[in-house]
Amino acid sequence: MASLDQGDRVSVTHKGPFASLIEALRPRQWIKNVLVVGAPAAAGVLLEREILGKTAVAFVAFCLIASATYLLNDCIDAAADRQHPTKQSRPIARGDVSATVALFVAAVLATASLVLSFLGGSAQLGLLIVLYAVINVAYCLGLKRVAVIELGCVASGFILRAAAGGAATQLPLSKWFLVVISFGALFIVTGKRMSEFQALGKDRSITRAVLGEYTASFLQAVLTLSAGVSVTTYCLWTFDQAAPHGGTNAHFGILELTTIPVVFGVLHVLRLMDAGKGGSPEELVYDDRLLQGLGLLFLCLFIGGVYG
Repeated sequence: MASLDQGDRVSVTHKGPFASLIEALRPRQWIKNVLVVGAPAAAGVLLEREILGKTAVAFVAFCLIASATYLLNDCIDAAADRQHPTKQSRPIARGDVSATVALFVAAVLATASLVLSFLGGSAQLGLLIVLYAVINVAYCLGLKRVAVIELGCVASGFILRAAAGGAATQLPLSKWFLVVISFGALFIVTGKRMSEFQALGKDRSITRAVLGEYTASFLQAVLTLSAGVSVTTYCLWTFDQAAPHGGTNAHFGILELTTIPVVFGVLHVLRLMDAGKGGSPEELVYDDRLLQGLGLLFLCLFIGGVYG
């Protein structure tokens, strides 16, 4: 990234227009769109050629629409971002990408996402993309300032990504799957707010107005609630899937073991969030070695339990 740490703020280094535009699309956050593989992976059909192709379409469609909404949000928030210790380095805030160019590219990306999802995916996938866009535009235009509701708006992005995998491949979604994703998304979003709340101190409401409506105890309560429900429902899903008589998976011992990295992963992330290090969840995925190790263990056990 083109910035140098200087205390609590950063010194911005300007880039060329094309490199700045690519940076404004936030490609590092596209990792969130991997959630679209959740439903077909859990159903054990992800490696089927048609299913894999439809899932890839959903992934690309969400990358396009997400980047479009990032551009819109950064145009609206440019003035506030310039007061933020890290967001001031975003391309639009630092002046390397004009609002006119950003909005034009956003419109192109949104159109491409809709065309791809309806023609290359399914009508259900297209409708989910539309819903994602509507929620995010409403969020950018005002809902971001409404306490609690804004948490739901951001969390809905994760839920819609997970649902898109099922919509694109015409697979039914387990009720446990939806509950796990919903509360897991709330956990991630609340942790992000908690980290911002702690890091920004008395200036928190200047850079993100809604933070003035929260207290540390409220955010901690929501964080604990969402973490507890996520872990509990994930355990219920694995036991339901793996039950030797009522479940559908014969490898019930292996699948149940995935609860171990899930529980330790949640506890590890909770510790980081409590220390104010959960402001960028995607950065934890890229940089935290313990989290990566737990994720690899989960993936190995999950593959063994579902596909073994």
